[in-house]
Amino acid sequence: MSDRRIVECVPNFSVGRDRVGVEAIAQAVRGVAGVSLLDVDPGVDTNRTVYTFVGEPEPVLAAALAAARAAWNVIDMTAHSGAHPRMGALDVCPFVPVSGISMEECVKLSRSFGEALSKELGVPVFLYEYAATRPGRRNLADIRSGEYEALPEKMGKPEWEPDYGPARFIPRWGATVTGAREFLIAYNVNLNTRDKKLANEVAMTVREGGRAAKDPQGSTMKDAAGNTIKVPGLLRDVRAIGWYIDSYRQAQVSINLVNYRTTPLHVVFETVKTEAERRGMLVTGSEIVGMVPLGPLTDAGRHFLARTGKSEGASQLELVEIAVRSMGLDSVADFDPSKKIVEWACQGPKPLAGMKVSAFVDEISNESPAPGGGSVAALAGSLGAALAAMVGNLTVGKKGYESDWKGLSAMAAKAQAVKERLLDAVDEDSSAYNGILEASRMPKSTDAEKAARDAALEAANKRAAEVPLATARACVEAARLCVEAADKGNSNSVSDAGVGALMARTGAIGASLNVLINLAGIRDLAFNARVGAEASSLMAEAQDIEEVVIARVRAIIGMS
Repeated sequence: MSDRRIVECVPNFSVGRDRVGVEAIAQAVRGVAGVSLLDVDPGVDTNRTVYTFVGEPEPVLAAALAAARAAWNVIDMTAHSGAHPRMGALDVCPFVPVSGISMEECVKLSRSFGEALSKELGVPVFLYEYAATRPGRRNLADIRSGEYEALPEKMGKPEWEPDYGPARFIPRWGATVTGAREFLIAYNVNLNTRDKKLANEVAMTVREGGRAAKDPQGSTMKDAAGNTIKVPGLLRDVRAIGWYIDSYRQAQVSINLVNYRTTPLHVVFETVKTEAERRGMLVTGSEIVGMVPLGPLTDAGRHFLARTGKSEGASQLELVEIAVRSMGLDSVADFDPSKKIVEWACQGPKPLAGMKVSAFVDEISNESPAPGGGSVAALAGSLGAALAAMVGNLTVGKKGYESDWKGLSAMAAKAQAVKERLLDAVDEDSSAYNGILEASRMPKSTDAEKAARDAALEAANKRAAEVPLATARACVEAARLCVEAADKGNSNSVSDAGVGALMARTGAIGASLNVLINLAGIRDLAFNARVGAEASSLMAEAQDIEEVVIARVRAIIGMS
């Protein structure tokens, strides 16, 4: 029930004019289960196509290899020409952490890809960005210097020995660069002017690279070595230029935000806005080109909420809506969060959590064993977390509680995150039970089939125990948050904190019971002892927390 591990892969293939070839590579990606192909962007002039797909690490790795196999059959670099720099059929293949996965894990993923690609196709592979094995190979442009045409000479030099594969020129393929990098957000800010020069003035002020220094006569200043002296810009990891878009009839500051963790999206917007206003211009909105992770938008939503003195503990959907409104992300084109946000575009269906309450209750009441108590326990816990968030949100901004506003705002944000995890668990619990049914239907005619079935059942039963165990942990987290809501929250809402604790306690005990009943089908005694002990401990802790909260509620409302 932890955050889904989502990786984005953005391979650039040297094919853009051959529609059959472009589609063959796309079909190879679509053929891998667990991967969502979000975009295929072919360019005729560049003779290059950028594919964007996402998923869990293992399926994404499989899809990248499948795409490369397809490219081997459709691309011949000896006949390739195009406007974009390139050195191989699969020119560059970056792996990008989106959620639930670290940069270090993406580095390992890129190296696994490079090693597998070189072994299977017998081609040279170089590592770049965070995966680079030497400083001179961190920058893609440095590796690609001279492009495909320079490879015959470069590959014969010791300093150009590839990280994987043969140190020789492969005419049909060239060479491939792979690695791990941060998510690049293509972001444009709209100005109420058509003057490209004014937009470029703002761009040079905010971008990290800044601008050339000028002397009083307006000439570019040089240092003793003859290098241009630069005045650095305001924002790290920001590249920007100013341009005029005829279809919009306005100028824009066009930005590549190469690391939104260093410089948040809303900071870029606010800084451009300030610099534009200093020059007499107004920002009339902005746009995200392509896709964006959820995090930069929820961070922006919290930022704009905090500016109005409100709690940051809003739901994900509300935070996104606030970000869209505050930065005018729908000012020149529609912004559909379900298509623009990576995590939402690739998330699977939630048949239970997406139901109406009455339909969910009816579904539970049917004679099918799933959904059952595990899903109900998860729902109960999510309601407990939601009530903790509600109390925090009702307190922030209320007179008499000023000293606790900051802490309760943070508490409400945590409660929203726990709520989301528990809502996911509503469907995950049912899915885990269905996994047992699928394993039990496996053939068992031979000894080999019996062994495979037994192994599948053991794995499925463990998952059926681990999912409610994660639910129980999250429910106890929700209960702890209810303690803070009861202790520091608006006294008029203390009963809501009490109900939240009751729901969280119910969820924790209910989920733990589901853990314990599933242990009966597991042969791993060490697993059973460890998981069973934790489930029992979580039940006891949830009960203790509930008693503390209810005592607090009774004291505040005057019950003996």
